[in-house]
Amino acid sequence: MQAILRSYLMLFMMGLAVYLSAFSAVATQYQSNDAFINQAFNGNAGESKVLWLDDDLKQAVEAILAHRFNKMRMRYWQHNDETVWIMDEIGKESPITVAIHIKDHQIVRTKVLVYRESRGDEVRHDFFTDQFKLAKLDDQHQLDKHIDGITGATLSVRALTKLSRIALLLHAHVVH
Repeated sequence: MQAILRSYLMLFMMGLAVYLSAFSAVATQYQSNDAFINQAFNGNAGESKVLWLDDDLKQAVEAILAHRFNKMRMRYWQHNDETVWIMDEIGKESPITVAIHIKDHQIVRTKVLVYRESRGDEVRHDFFTDQFKLAKLDDQHQLDKHIDGITGATLSVRALTKLSRIALLLHAHVVH
């Protein structure tokens, strides 16, 4: 009888472990904030700055995100007329941390720094992020180039696209 109970308990515990693992995404860090900033500015750490969002700018950010944005300020790094923006946006269930380097009002580099979703991490690869290179913002706050999606990573693709648009919008407010 004890052996049967022990078998059922083991089976239950294994099932519980499989069930819980399906809902827990492990955060994977691909690069640190400092490493990205130093790489973007060729070994210079840049100057850490803060952009306070007025009502109009906050509304523009919320229009891009298609949801409320609860921050009053955004931290960024600047070196000459180049900026780096490190932001989070929810993919499907968890935040994706993305760094975006902008120079001459166009994207130089996009990098997923931390990915916390259980699926869709293909957006971290260069074959995907290279699509954002040289992208600019048009008058309707859309990217001026098409970004190809990835099957199974639609929400992650949307998150990176939204963050790219926001970074370009904010860059235009701090570099004239």
